[in-house]
Amino acid sequence: MRSALGGPRVLLRRLREVMAEPVSAQERLDKIVVLIAANMVAEVCSTYVLRVDNTLELYATEGLNRDAVHQTVLSAHEGLVGLVASEAQPLNLSDAQTHPAFSYRPETGEEIYHSFLGVPVLRAGNTLGVLVVQNRAHRTYVEEEVEALQTTAMVLAEMIASGELSALAPPGAEPAARTALHKSGSILSDGIALGHVVLHEPRVVITNYIAEDVPNELKRIDTAITRLRADLDRLIERGDFADTGDHRDVLEAYRMFANDQGWKHKLQEAVATGLTAEAAVERVQSDTRARMLRSTDPYLRDRLHDLEDLGHRLMRQLVGRDHAPTREQLPDNAVLIARSMGPAALLDYDRTKLRGLVLEEGTANSHVSIVARALGIPAIGEVANAPGIADPGDAIIVDGTSGSIYVRPSHEVQSAYAERVRFRARRQEQYRELRAKPTVTKDGQPIDLMINAGLAIDLPHIEDAGAAGIGLFRTELQFMVSPSLPRTSEQLALYRTVLDVAGDKPVIFRTLDIGGDKALPYMDTIVEENPALGWRAIRLGLDRPGLLRGQIRALLRAASGRSLRIMFPMVSEVAEFDQAKVMVERELTYLRQHGHTLPERIDVGSMVEVPALLYQLDDLFDRVDFVSVGSNDLFQFLFAVDRGNARVTDRFDPMSAPILRALHDIIRKAKAAKKSASLCGEMASQPLGAMALIGLGYRSMSVSASAHGPVKALILDLDAQKLEGQMIQWLDAPCGSVSIRQKLKDFAEAEGLPL
Repeated sequence: MRSALGGPRVLLRRLREVMAEPVSAQERLDKIVVLIAANMVAEVCSTYVLRVDNTLELYATEGLNRDAVHQTVLSAHEGLVGLVASEAQPLNLSDAQTHPAFSYRPETGEEIYHSFLGVPVLRAGNTLGVLVVQNRAHRTYVEEEVEALQTTAMVLAEMIASGELSALAPPGAEPAARTALHKSGSILSDGIALGHVVLHEPRVVITNYIAEDVPNELKRIDTAITRLRADLDRLIERGDFADTGDHRDVLEAYRMFANDQGWKHKLQEAVATGLTAEAAVERVQSDTRARMLRSTDPYLRDRLHDLEDLGHRLMRQLVGRDHAPTREQLPDNAVLIARSMGPAALLDYDRTKLRGLVLEEGTANSHVSIVARALGIPAIGEVANAPGIADPGDAIIVDGTSGSIYVRPSHEVQSAYAERVRFRARRQEQYRELRAKPTVTKDGQPIDLMINAGLAIDLPHIEDAGAAGIGLFRTELQFMVSPSLPRTSEQLALYRTVLDVAGDKPVIFRTLDIGGDKALPYMDTIVEENPALGWRAIRLGLDRPGLLRGQIRALLRAASGRSLRIMFPMVSEVAEFDQAKVMVERELTYLRQHGHTLPERIDVGSMVEVPALLYQLDDLFDRVDFVSVGSNDLFQFLFAVDRGNARVTDRFDPMSAPILRALHDIIRKAKAAKKSASLCGEMASQPLGAMALIGLGYRSMSVSASAHGPVKALILDLDAQKLEGQMIQWLDAPCGSVSIRQKLKDFAEAEGLPL
């Protein structure tokens, strides 16, 4: 059985020489197929390139009819070539014509060839084309030949991805690798961003694919794997994790993969073909990603993330540094792309340069989405293979109004979106003109429309929007962006600044709401099966009183001589509120004894976000000065729906009758007790949601800064009493149609309200 002449190393060496020659793209491709055919003793070598119209075009051939080049075009699933492209796996046949997928194209003259070996041209898990060799004889290609062709395909992928072949194609038939790409996902945060791609976990830029010294590259890969294993061992044995639980299971899975001899053997085989260590890791990752992305097994797709993370760790070992971009390296107009991300990771980026966010995972109610909205950053989630759709520096448009993403957009698309951005800017200017107008409905009902905030950089929004104050100040954000636990003096400085900027306008400080997916990097991670229902917020604060007391003391000192409003999150029982209020009294006593000036007035309130509290409202209103509804958690707990799970978040509607009835009960009992009640969840940031709340009787709500203008514009045109009468009828009606959303839309349309 024949084998490659000189093997893959000789082939790669000659390929490098061809790639360096100053010739046209077509001449280079023609030389490459001749070189591959000669090296592999193949009578045919052909290169097919995936086009933007999802077809495969013959770009070069040695052995087939040359007149078929750029004339033969297959659909992405047609024939054996289409099968290789769609499955993203090699196909090795001794008699191709008997295969059910064989497609006869008379213009190529390939009917006399029987043996067939096709490999996908892959990059970042995406198929860019197919590389094929054929012979007249009935034979199965040996493993070494398959390896040689796969290695060559990797080099060819970089040639395609560089855009070198674009000049060979007419408009509309360019290679898909570097042409405009349109993707859709779910809307996480409203807005439009035009910028350039930054990968949250960037791929290492490989400048040299072909090894000069294969034994040395083998030594490098072995050394990197050894170091990777040692790092994982130290991480597990350091004792930061519980003996059992999901976090430890993940690390143990990493260690299992890192010690897998099959994985190591694949890497060594790739290096043995003549690749550098970095190129070998990229090839194994790309092959694995392509196969797993096409798998319907959810377990295998989940393992893909583990293997990708392991590959990133190994690559960083090889380059000897952390490859994530620093704040200084972040370009202007950066659009971040990531597989997944927590809120703390997002806050770690320079907000003055960050313009948008694209995630493979993430839902509209996840905490990272809430932070994106707080930052005013357009964001889109549930984008398949998000990190693989673009390269760093690519132009990108994120349309948070429609859920569309445009990578490397055409000039026409860019111009259209630039005009949309200008239109939105003009509309924002119109909203700014409303700043001085009192927020009063058309029938004279005053509404306290406040904004949500969490950091000092949010404070100018009070003046910019003309807000009535800050209805929710998320104190945990300071803890999440800090590399270590903020000292009491640092907390005091922030809280004092917030009150100074707000002036006479009210600020409601929510005490630490950490836990769940808002873990702090400098605190021990507590592994829980259901973190949203676990040790978080007030529960953590009461169990770690030193942390909560320190924050309360900083708040009391910051409000010296002024009014202060403190609110406790995740209260499940009235007794928890009582315990937290005792802490406030103790800190007041401490400050009084030490001669500090106390706040002029202190109001202490509770979040209403746990359904159990709905049945304790009478007792709660006897104790609190105010309440604020956290609609995000209240909704997910009422419907037993994980707001971070994309498969179930769409199964409930915030405008459904059960939710609106619960919200109505809260405001009704608050009014009876003569206590104020507001809503600070994301529901209020949607004009339709704000309209529903006013119809239920709410006269105070807190919204994201970017939503203040649209919501205020609606309020000014709304007849509140007319809507309130309608809402009572809708809520009293039988729940034949559970959602009241359409009724609200119809009312808005009839009244000419801007949604």
